[in-house]
Amino acid sequence: MIQIPPTLKRLQAQIGAIAVLAVLLLQICLPANATNIYDVPDFEENAHVVDQAEVLSRATEGTINSTFRKIETDNGQETYIVTVRRLDYDVTIEKFTQDLFVRWFPTAEDQNNVTLLTIDVQTDNTAIVTGEGAKAIMPDTIAQSVAKETVLVPLKYGNKYNQAFTDATDRLALVLSGQADPGPPVVKDNINVEGNFASREETKEGGGFTWVIVLLVLSTVIPMATYYGYLYIGNRE
Repeated sequence: MIQIPPTLKRLQAQIGAIAVLAVLLLQICLPANATNIYDVPDFEENAHVVDQAEVLSRATEGTINSTFRKIETDNGQETYIVTVRRLDYDVTIEKFTQDLFVRWFPTAEDQNNVTLLTIDVQTDNTAIVTGEGAKAIMPDTIAQSVAKETVLVPLKYGNKYNQAFTDATDRLALVLSGQADPGPPVVKDNINVEGNFASREETKEGGGFTWVIVLLVLSTVIPMATYYGYLYIGNRE
């Protein structure tokens, strides 16, 4: 009977610890649980921001809330901003926004003067939904420009979420109060604003995930190779 050397026994005893460590690292490197519409709480009274992704400062939230409260008081237009950390891979930001819009405002009457702007900060994908009353003041072309240009241009130059949503708030406030649309921000180069955000998800997930997989493979291959090496030596003896 082949006797397993003490060194190999100690190595085998460490495999379990390595596997546990690998699992913990996998949990850390992978993103938080995906958000669905029922994870988003109802907005509080006089609040127009639900910052689940925690990317906005309190000062920015305060500015957005006060601006949109004034628009609601003066013009009857309700505007809301929602940020989430990530969505399920089979859920688009457009579907999430539409479903949340219906959940919060189930009837056509409820939806009439409402605008809902959302962002998934893992991918920086944005969407906007408006009711018929809001559309009469703010055409879909302007609404989509707010979501796809006003919000995204600052994010091309860093995680400037406060600037992005402050700019979006200012533009929405002007348009929904009946003033002229100032248009989207000026892009400093010819970068496709929408097209370059997909790699952010890969950056956040891919690097950490790859290292965890490598660790898992090594924690299995090295002990097995060592074990069979000892068997091979023992058989030769």
